[in-house]
Amino acid sequence: MTTVHAHARRLFLKSLALTTVAALPAASFAQAASPADRLFAPQPGSWRTFEVTTRVDILAPQGAARVWLPVASVDTDWQKSMDHTYTSNGQATLTADGQYGARMLYVEFAEKEAKPYVELTSRIQTQNRAVDWQAKRSPAEDAATLAYWRQPTDLLPTDGIVRQTALAATQGARTDVDRAQKLYDWIVANTFREPKVKGCGEGDIKTMLETGNLGGKCADLNALFVGMCRAIGLPARDVYGLRLVPSAFGYKELGGNPASLKGAQHCRAEVYLQGHGWVAMDPADVTKVMRQETPEWIKSPQNPIVKPVNSALFGGWEGNWMAYNMAHDVKLPHSKGETLGFFMYPVGEDASGRFNSYAPDDFKYQISAREIVTPS
Repeated sequence: MTTVHAHARRLFLKSLALTTVAALPAASFAQAASPADRLFAPQPGSWRTFEVTTRVDILAPQGAARVWLPVASVDTDWQKSMDHTYTSNGQATLTADGQYGARMLYVEFAEKEAKPYVELTSRIQTQNRAVDWQAKRSPAEDAATLAYWRQPTDLLPTDGIVRQTALAATQGARTDVDRAQKLYDWIVANTFREPKVKGCGEGDIKTMLETGNLGGKCADLNALFVGMCRAIGLPARDVYGLRLVPSAFGYKELGGNPASLKGAQHCRAEVYLQGHGWVAMDPADVTKVMRQETPEWIKSPQNPIVKPVNSALFGGWEGNWMAYNMAHDVKLPHSKGETLGFFMYPVGEDASGRFNSYAPDDFKYQISAREIVTPS
């Protein structure tokens, strides 16, 4: 092995601090909270530590095979990416893409290896996020960095229909916060969660706008939000990651099953706002709650189930999720396949071509998480 470095009594009488509420087990919320009583208000505070394990087994390799696993490579005031360990019967190397610094474990398997496997375990810490709109702080980024996060990518153009749509959506807005709010509201009002989309979607925002097909998943809807922000000069970025455990607020669609995290990949967003720095955003999860939290499709963000989520995800998110990277247009080292629009899933190839990352049972891979609780 190589080491590399709920609310049982009317929301508890609605008088306890939010940090206390957030710390309660998800099951207690899920069992006791009625729709009219829903609360979703993540607040920063305590750090949580998780151990995340990804295991890949190539069942019937054809010739030499290669695997790339995303490795948590984000270190911020809301996540600490710590140590990573791995075992494999191939030649494994920790590396990164050449542009965004997205870390990955790259593994080569010899043609004679009949049962290629690799297992990666990462330890990370996360905490909730919530911007204090009343508090102003000095910008923490220089001009070059902000310019970098305004530039277009292959799937996120910032001209043409993207810019036209963004300008129309933000008409009358005077501040960066107003512009971001209008774009966030536009995504919630005009797009929708489409469960039939494979994986997290592809994020081809120009095609979405040109065809008028505004259904998709997180990598589509949050990408559209990010692209529209960039189109009007707001630095913004997608943050690609993985849900780890259930939501502490009882929302079944906003959490993951730690025993099996297949399909738990989730893309979030950040926008840089003057006076506030990088601010958390996730309009795609609002549309997910609207579409899938209840048997019936909720059409209004003012519905009591949706409203607290719609409010909190403009400026915050829950720390039951980890980030891998913020990379676009990822060229995997030594790959014979196409450039990736983003890197959030295990990727594999052999002589027959690239495997389907959206079919973990065929690939095959499995992901699990374990929360490490330190005795008080």
